[in-house]
Amino acid sequence: MKIGITGTGSHIPSIVTKNEDFLNHKFMETDGTPFEQKNNIIIEKFEAITGIANRRYAKPDLKTSDLGFLAAEEAIANAGIDKEELDYIIFAHNFGDLTPGKIQGDTLPSLATRVKHLLRIKNPKCVAYDLIFGCPGWIEGMIQATAFIKSGMAKKCLVIGGETLSRVVDQHDRDSMIFSDGAGATILEADTSSGEILSHASLTYANEEAYYLYFDKSNSPTSNDTRYIKMQGRKIYEFACINVPKAMASCLDESGVSIDEVKKIFIHQANEKMDDAIIKRFYKIYGKTMPKDIMPMSIQDLGNSSVATVPTLYDMVIKGNLANHEVNKGDVVMFASVGAGMNINAMVYRY
Repeated sequence: MKIGITGTGSHIPSIVTKNEDFLNHKFMETDGTPFEQKNNIIIEKFEAITGIANRRYAKPDLKTSDLGFLAAEEAIANAGIDKEELDYIIFAHNFGDLTPGKIQGDTLPSLATRVKHLLRIKNPKCVAYDLIFGCPGWIEGMIQATAFIKSGMAKKCLVIGGETLSRVVDQHDRDSMIFSDGAGATILEADTSSGEILSHASLTYANEEAYYLYFDKSNSPTSNDTRYIKMQGRKIYEFACINVPKAMASCLDESGVSIDEVKKIFIHQANEKMDDAIIKRFYKIYGKTMPKDIMPMSIQDLGNSSVATVPTLYDMVIKGNLANHEVNKGDVVMFASVGAGMNINAMVYRY
């Protein structure tokens, strides 16, 4: 059975937040002491490492479920299907719906249920549920949807990845400059003409790596007890560079496809320098040099929207909205991600 992506959609928030918008922030170390370096130097180094110049933030009246709905609506239209035929709606995220000014994430009801409600789907057999798997959540949702279709439990699935990380960032933490908002969605069907998933791989490292990404208080000693997204950047970088290439190679080997056939790699937009190092090491496993233009990047202008980065990036390329990148019929591409958990996954797909 060939299972392929028949529709894609994304929502890129309209608020552009530039690096210079952080010049007046009071960045602090984890112990509450101020950085010795001035903000312009901190920001300059940040951009050199991450590649981020701008990031997108959602309008205050739009929650994660709203972004997911907008991406889903576009994917359904792109696939040309009747929304009532959907068997599953899988929404991958991390923090639920976040309202500016409030300290709690909202996951009751699930974001997938909220999307189904916004889509006005009446069919009760369309099952909606959320998936918490860190940044690799959309790929994991695709893997689960593939299993449903292979088993005969489903024919059409909607998989969404969305997040509004701008609402859980600590204004006193320089790492907060990485994060952004957005949503991407795909329709997956058993359809011999729409492409084919060739293989996939998933891994969870939960010993010393479990809390490389976590929730904790602000770096500012005078802040209240609200919790924010935190990360051990150096450890994540080293972990990803060692383990993601191996997972990708395992996935590619299982597909039976040669590395020379891979045309594009859609990797989680976490950090431009880290992503580049991962892909170079992946090719090194096969005694190859990383080809030019193999790795589309949107992080420069969109930032790191966590679970939304891969489906958003794929949608942009498929629709010709990213300069110098395209995918043609029959091309083999790879999806890969790493994130909180620590989770890693990959997928080989023939377009």
